[in-house]
Amino acid sequence: MPTSSLPTPSRRNFLQTVAAAGAIASTSGILARSSQAAESDASDMPFKISLAEWSLHRALYAKDAEITNLDFPQLTREKFGIGAVEYVNQFFKDKARDEKYLTELKKRCSDHDVTSVLIMVDGEGKLGAADAQDRKKAVENHYQWVDAAKFLGCHSIRVNAASSGTYTEQLDYAADGLRQLSEYAVKQDIGVIVENHGGLSSNAAWLAVVMERVGMGNCGTLPDFGNFYITRGENPDLFNRYHGVQALMPYAKAVSAKTHAFDADGNETSTDYEKMMKIVLDAGYHGYVGIEYEGRELSEDDGILASKKLLERVGRKLA
Repeated sequence: MPTSSLPTPSRRNFLQTVAAAGAIASTSGILARSSQAAESDASDMPFKISLAEWSLHRALYAKDAEITNLDFPQLTREKFGIGAVEYVNQFFKDKARDEKYLTELKKRCSDHDVTSVLIMVDGEGKLGAADAQDRKKAVENHYQWVDAAKFLGCHSIRVNAASSGTYTEQLDYAADGLRQLSEYAVKQDIGVIVENHGGLSSNAAWLAVVMERVGMGNCGTLPDFGNFYITRGENPDLFNRYHGVQALMPYAKAVSAKTHAFDADGNETSTDYEKMMKIVLDAGYHGYVGIEYEGRELSEDDGILASKKLLERVGRKLA
């Protein structure tokens, strides 16, 4: 992400407070927006669990990789006991318009009773590019993934709001690009959801304003519990993760449960999951919560299983 003009610390703290307070105050709006993502579940869990494909990125990228994107649905069901998947386009980058491939992927989901939730899209250009033509090209590059998501039965594509310029310029650029893409996606009943994913998109107050400027029901957010680094380095600019998720939940159509490491009791060491999931549930959200394990202490398989166990324990406690 490019370095961008950022608000002063005092203004940033003010924006965090306002964003969090606004999230609490707008309960009726939260319930209305989140109802699109909510799905009934007969179990004792107040939300459903999906698996983000990035949790297996080392296995998929391995030089001698034994698994491919086509294996993802079966692995998710048989190895992890999870019935919903979140794809990452990097693992089938040249297949967005390959109907034969997508048909086979869809069949494998059907064969293993797995639901396709969304496609995480990267590498298709900046939707908030400062140049209008570059922005338009990025929007058009995403069309194929909207089409693929529709074919597979997903409800959304996850996109990035990367931009450049001043704080307010990036508001305008990102809102314009997202609106253009959402206008295409709404015709297919597909959501366009933005993750806090670095740069100003990790400033939840900024991203909430972008959502309001887009003003379309199919454009929303995917709050990620761990991606609130606006800048990194020796003195990182970090948005409070709990305030951030609270501010983004009014627009959420999916949630990303980021995990890295666990203590002896099975708790995630960076995020208080009971506190975080209470914020999610208090927003009226009962849809999919996607496991995204990025740790190194456990293997990818064990990290996914530990994340699932934690979510199930917390979910039942909060039910």
